[in-house]
Parts: sequence; structure tokens; C-alpha cells
Amino acid sequence: MVNINAMKKERKKVLIFANNDIWLYKLRKEIVLELLKEGYEVVLSSPNGDYIQTMVNWGCSFIETKVDRRGTNPLKDLQLFVSYLKVLKKVKPDIVLTYTIKPNLYGGLACRILSIPYINNITGLGSGFSKNPILKFIITSLYKFSLRKSTSVFFQNTEDMKTLIDSKIVTGPAQLIPGSGVNLQEYEMKAFPKEEDASFIFIGRIMKDKGIDQYLEAAKAIKMKYPKTTFRIVGFIEETQPHYRNLIKEYEEKGYISFLGFQADVKPFIEKSHCLVQPSHGGEGMSNVLLETAATGRALIASDIPGCRETIEEGRNGYVFKPKNSQSLVEKIETYITLSPSEKKQMGLNSRLKIEKQFDRDIVVKAYLDQIQKL
Repeated sequence: MVNINAMKKERKKVLIFANNDIWLYKLRKEIVLELLKEGYEVVLSSPNGDYIQTMVNWGCSFIETKVDRRGTNPLKDLQLFVSYLKVLKKVKPDIVLTYTIKPNLYGGLACRILSIPYINNITGLGSGFSKNPILKFIITSLYKFSLRKSTSVFFQNTEDMKTLIDSKIVTGPAQLIPGSGVNLQEYEMKAFPKEEDASFIFIGRIMKDKGIDQYLEAAKAIKMKYPKTTFRIVGFIEETQPHYRNLIKEYEEKGYISFLGFQADVKPFIEKSHCLVQPSHGGEGMSNVLLETAATGRALIASDIPGCRETIEEGRNGYVFKPKNSQSLVEKIETYITLSPSEKKQMGLNSRLKIEKQFDRDIVVKAYLDQIQKL
């Protein structure tokens, strides 16, 4: 007698290591859904959160792992590494996808030790890679071990790719992808704001490395000369940098900025704005807020750094300025302000066209499926 169950092809397992359920859902859901559609068993491993149940309802399995995203406590990192080893031994995946620094480092290392295929996604090298020499040495050493046997390392910008390849940290297969891409149905082209007075917006964590000081200083300088312009801030103040509470309160009371706090849905605020300003100092893989704002049909002004400059064609859909340089930012903002209404509108349209051509999330999904289906 033929055993029909034995004849059934066993479903291949894809395990995903992530540091946050929010970004796992918002930036990777299309990959997850496509894997499920293709018949793969998908197991998620990240901190628990509001979005996990939604993905479980799709058909995913979930194993909680606690990730201290910004901490540098070696004991907690060791515990994370041990947790990853336990998850891998329990799940026995055919391939593992890792995102962000700690899952890349410790998840990749665990996969290498257990000889499990894995794909790393370098979503940015982080500030630790360029600041503290001791921390950089530690991270570099860990990357050498964790990325060495990767099935493929996905990079989101050319400079990160060049850095890790030139330094012999990555010696195997590597591929450049357009960041996390944008879901073009989710982020639709929106009508340009009718108001002629320019409206700018900052979206992100309020901390020094995100360039909030430059944004505040530029807002003050521009408002003194162009009082009808608007500068909004959407985001939460980083707990480790609480002094920004008083500074932002002072700037708001003086009428330089409007502080809107954290917003779960930033789309309505993007739609009300003419131009997004991202003054980050560095460490971006590929800025998602720039991609999403451009997809909405808005102009961009950003630091001339990897992960930001790729989204901008100077003078066509926005401008780049010198990082950490408030005066350079003021000059670019003023250049935008002096454009005619039709020129501003055309910049927004150019942003949308660039995203459609180069940053469609379907490109990213295809890159993953191409690698996974090689197994």
C-alpha cells in the first residue's frame, strides 16, 4: 500500500529573525505573504508586539526572542545568541532571513555554527561602526564571523556594500537591493497641497544622530525670513536624550515649529507637507521615510550620506546638503522656497516617478524569492 502522506512534499521552512514586530510587519509583510503563498512554512522570531497576531493569523508561527535593540550589555547579547541557537535547533529551518544589526550578528553567527543557510540584510551599519573605535573593532570582528558563510548578504546602499567588501568582512555572494522598497499601492501618489507657502516636515526619532538640531536651527532661521512657512516634527523623543523636550517646547512656543509627537500613521502629515527634510548624520541603510514620502509625491531634502542621497536627483526631486551643517540645510530649504508653485509640484511628481522605477518593493520580494528558491 502506498503511503500518500509520505509522498507529500514536505514544506520548506523559512525562519525570520527581526528586532521589532512593527518594522517586520510594515517593511517585510509582502515577503512574508509571498512566502506563504508559495507554500513555505514561515516562522517569525522577534520581540512580541501588536502586529504579531496579525501575521500569525496569516499562517505564520511565532517564537518570541527578546532583543535589546540599542543596548551594549554583552551579557544580554550573549543571552540573545543562546536564544537564537535554541530557536534554530527547535525549528530546524531550511533557510533563515536576518534583518538589522543584532539579528545579523548573533542570528548569522548561530546559523553559521549550525550550518544552516541564511541571508543577511544590512539595513545600515549604525553609528557604532563609525564612532567609538573599540565598539567598531568589536562589531567588525563579529561581522567577520557572522557574515562569512552567508548564502547572500543583501545591502541597501553601495557605500555599506563597498565598506564591508573592501575590508574583507564580506567575501561571499552579495547583492544590492533598493532598501526595503515601497508598497506602491499602500503609498499612493497624492494631490499636491494647495497652499503656496512651503510646508516642511521631519519624521523620525528625536535624537542628535537624526539631525534634529540642524532641523530646529534651520526652522528658526527660515521662519525669521519667511514667516509663513511651516515646520512640523513627527516622532518621539529618545529616552536617552530627554533634554530635547525643553528645547522643542521652547521652539514651539516661539512659533518656529509645530511638534506633533509620535504618530502611528504618518501618511496624513506627509500629504499636508510640500517637502520632507531628513538631516540624519549617518548609519542609514536606505531611509524608508524618504522612500515613502517620495512615493506620495513630495520633494525631499536630505543629508548627503549613504541611504539618503540615493533617493534624490539634485534639483529634480529635491536637494542634498552637507551633513551636520545647518547653514547648508538653510540654503537648500531657501532654494526650494523660491521655486514657483508649478516647479514644486513637478518635483513631487518626479519623486513618484523615481520610486516607481527604482524602489518598488516587488523588486525586493523577487530578490529574496530568487535566493530562497535556489535551495
